[in-house]
Amino acid sequence: MTSFLIIDDHPLFREALGNAVRLALPEARILEAMSIEDALRVLSVERGIDLALLDLSLPDATGFSGFLRLRETYPRLPVAIVSSEEDQHVVREALALGAAGYLPKSTSKRELAQSIEGVLGGSVSVPKDFVAEPQRKRADSSKALRVKLRELTPQQLRVLDLLRRGYPNRQIAQELQLAESTVKAHITEILRKLGLFSRNKAIVEIGKVDLPDPRQRPHPRIDRGRPQ
Repeated sequence: MTSFLIIDDHPLFREALGNAVRLALPEARILEAMSIEDALRVLSVERGIDLALLDLSLPDATGFSGFLRLRETYPRLPVAIVSSEEDQHVVREALALGAAGYLPKSTSKRELAQSIEGVLGGSVSVPKDFVAEPQRKRADSSKALRVKLRELTPQQLRVLDLLRRGYPNRQIAQELQLAESTVKAHITEILRKLGLFSRNKAIVEIGKVDLPDPRQRPHPRIDRGRPQ
């Protein structure tokens, strides 16, 4: 029996998505969660979930942070995003982070059912009007980012590593034994050095490259007045 976990805080859409799942697979087992914490609790006791269907807008998640927490805790779990956000940049970012598919909420029930079947069959489902970014542009962007990463201090690299794994500021502070205000200052400086405008954009972009090992940089350049 194929098992699904629907993660959405709106009961009516959970019901609509469940109906689309049953249209594709009438005998499917469907579990529900209203938040990332709720989903993690379900996954801790339920084995054999074949696909999670995740809404990006949840009470305890911002942008892709919820998706990244699921991937960090259950890296083998396929997660398809189901969202009302249809901007092509957001779709590209979701796919770059490893989403199994991106299904717009505006899609009809039958189309959702077909997309779910495709994801289960190994295809990456995307909106009908989606246009992939040219390979050369992606390569140039990754090369430029690798150069900028050399400007980060070892501590900033550690913060960045936890950031891309979906950790919120509070957990980053606990892991690195820092004050939360220091973590915020590090993130601000990381974004400045990388030339990125948001936490989510940083998460997406660094997911495309390997981070330098902080242990190999014992004597970083010090910017006076900035957190190291």
